[in-house]
Amino acid sequence: MRVTTRVEDVEQVDGWVRVRTDGVEVRLLLMTEDVLRIRAGFDGDFAEESYSLVTTAWPDRLDEFMGDERTRVTPPGITLEDRGATVCVSGGNLRVEIEKEPFRICVYDGDGTLLHADIVGLGYLEDSNQRRIHTSEISPDDAFYGFGETTGSLNKAQKLITMSPKDALGYDPRETDPLYKHIPFYLKLDRVTRKAVGYFYHNTFDCDFDLGRGRSNYWARHSRYRADGGDIDLFLIAGPAIRDVVRRYTMLTGRPALLPKHALGYLASSMYYAELDADSDRAITDFIDIARAEDIPVDGFQLSSGYSTQETAAGAKRCVFTWNDRRFPEPERFFAGMTERGIAVAPNVKPAVLDVHPRLEEFAAADVFVTRSADAAASAGEGPAVGTWWGGPGRFVDFTRPAAREAWKRWLTEAVLDKGTTSVWNDNCEYDGIIDKDSRCDFDGAGAGATIARLRTVMANLMCRVTRDAIAEKNRTVRPYIVCRAGHAGIQRYAQTWAGDNSTSWESLRHNVATILGMSLSGVPNQGCDIGGFHGPAPDPELLVRWVQNGIFQPRFSIHSVNSDNTVTEPWMYGEHTSYVRDAIKLRYRLFPYLYSLTARAHRTGLPIMEPLVSAFQDDPAGDETSEEFMVGDSLLVANVLTAGATTRTVRLPGGEVFYDVWTRQRYEGGQTVDLPVDLGSIPLFLRGGGIVPLAVNQLDSLTRDEVTDLHLLCAPDRDGHFVLYEDDGLTRAHEDGAFLETEITMTAGERVVIALARRGDYDSAVRRLLLDVVHPGRAPHWVAVDGDRIPQFLYRERFDAADTGWHYDPQLGSVLVKTPNPDGDLVVTISFEPVDMLGM
Repeated sequence: MRVTTRVEDVEQVDGWVRVRTDGVEVRLLLMTEDVLRIRAGFDGDFAEESYSLVTTAWPDRLDEFMGDERTRVTPPGITLEDRGATVCVSGGNLRVEIEKEPFRICVYDGDGTLLHADIVGLGYLEDSNQRRIHTSEISPDDAFYGFGETTGSLNKAQKLITMSPKDALGYDPRETDPLYKHIPFYLKLDRVTRKAVGYFYHNTFDCDFDLGRGRSNYWARHSRYRADGGDIDLFLIAGPAIRDVVRRYTMLTGRPALLPKHALGYLASSMYYAELDADSDRAITDFIDIARAEDIPVDGFQLSSGYSTQETAAGAKRCVFTWNDRRFPEPERFFAGMTERGIAVAPNVKPAVLDVHPRLEEFAAADVFVTRSADAAASAGEGPAVGTWWGGPGRFVDFTRPAAREAWKRWLTEAVLDKGTTSVWNDNCEYDGIIDKDSRCDFDGAGAGATIARLRTVMANLMCRVTRDAIAEKNRTVRPYIVCRAGHAGIQRYAQTWAGDNSTSWESLRHNVATILGMSLSGVPNQGCDIGGFHGPAPDPELLVRWVQNGIFQPRFSIHSVNSDNTVTEPWMYGEHTSYVRDAIKLRYRLFPYLYSLTARAHRTGLPIMEPLVSAFQDDPAGDETSEEFMVGDSLLVANVLTAGATTRTVRLPGGEVFYDVWTRQRYEGGQTVDLPVDLGSIPLFLRGGGIVPLAVNQLDSLTRDEVTDLHLLCAPDRDGHFVLYEDDGLTRAHEDGAFLETEITMTAGERVVIALARRGDYDSAVRRLLLDVVHPGRAPHWVAVDGDRIPQFLYRERFDAADTGWHYDPQLGSVLVKTPNPDGDLVVTISFEPVDMLGM
């Protein structure tokens, strides 16, 4: 066991600081003005070999592999002052105080606020099981958010969280721990100062976090991070805003991929279709045709692994990179038919091979598997490690091996991509079936010490990167779409994710919201949970409706099931309720311009799409524990009905704001609690004052084939507002060469409301007509001008609807409606609410 109690020496070396202690050497590097790296080198070599970081300030052994994904920055200058009992390190916006004996590190921001303090005696330890431990001081006022994908409440104070990814079928949405992801990042919010700080532990070993759950009379309140190996390699990320921390964390681990627009559509799925005795292809195309006949938009189909089932000596088994010719006799024809229907199919691909796989010898000859540990090899000889897999013993692909990556690309291309798809669903990538954690990996040639215990959590990321590269090499113009269940920090660079095999219950509906919000604060905004529940009996009609109504606001919207009562969860499964499901899905498609612009913002900044109130309204303490209400972007507050039989929905609106009921336009002052009457069709939704929401007016049945030609801008000019509308073709990578259009929409509040649209970019927008819907109850405008020219007013609504240009005030909604053709260039709309004395004129 190693305990660190006192400092023996502190010196500045080439811009970083070495702290020699009686237990372990600690190195400090101010990476940027707001990000401090604290690394306790328990392994002694301080090796730089990261699959996780896309921004570094040092050479890394994997720089060549990471290629243009990685950026090198120059750290800001620092000063070091030895004050006797302490050493002060200053630079950027941070100050570090190193207390010599007893040893601890304290970090302050530019205002002198304490952001972090080690616990004396417990700061940096290696226990008798060689686990590496870092312990930090906390207060009763601290709240904790993030941690990637977790169950339970949004705030994890006094919780114990484990990160050891599992195939957690049918998990309890409040209590199961862990789930599928390994993202050792969290935010601590001081609820007195309202300042946030981020903790990213750059380590791929299994770990756990004790967020003040444990107590001892001998030490102050504390949180503990404990990893099974590796260094304590902490990136401490200053705020003060939660959003600041998320931006800086995603600067380190990567910004989300800009996915094709069909990734925002309804992604149909069920294990049922691919498990039929025969003609699964026809069942799936029939499903799409029925959806269109039911007037339900659909854009994707997630093809479960039943397509790869083969008869083997052990019975029917799923065998990756094979096709069942009874279920899919002509895969190419199937994909062609789905493409004609505007449907992107993502076949399920798994990273392990059963011992009865018909191509096992071919795969083994390519030397692609994780290999036996030294102890196992001593008794059984060299060879692949064998672990528990779906259907029996299996071998697992080592994606840290360059030759395995090349072989996988080839097999994926031949067996899947060449059939006619550019989408892949990577599944079961947790590698938790390998019991011998000393099984060996290549680690890009690292040699001894590269074990599955260290590297299993990054396998999903590497599998998704290989998938991305295979798609790009197959067709360099297409935008890859990858879905993955597992993932380590940085998975957002490659894939859309979801929280695995949830269960069918009202509990899952409610608590899955916090799971998605936690991922949103962990750099993974493109996340969702299976709509309707994956595992268990079919959802009852009310539960299905409410789940769809909530799910339309998730970045990933997929109805997916393996119902235990032999039913199939489909939008029309309850005929009397289909209209509610249809209306909700159509609202999802109307929201497409807003959602797609938010995915572009996430791609640029790392910010959430679906955001908890504590982040969106950080100065309002009442939102610290809220997870059943959330923001979508800056403008929409969602308060879905999440309980059975509800006739009212109680909503507490964030303080210091103004909100409008989107449907009735009733105005509410923030800070109050309101009770809304609801029925089965209700989707409680609020427009924030200052908000701007672009909506599609024209019918969209397929985002792949349809374009927004009529754009509705919903605006609430209680205060100034701003939004960037993003457009591109949504399918190709032409946007990387400038083929995109950003329309910066600025709204200036006052007696004259000015809404200005400024364009930049080379993409030719499909939008031909604009409808501005400007919420202003209680006063109609006197006039409206477009680019300085007044346009006609229509008191009679039908004449306004028939006109190309003009304005109408709807007193029932309290909204000004302005119609104008969409110009190629900029546009300024001025709405005068200035008082006019008609009697005195």
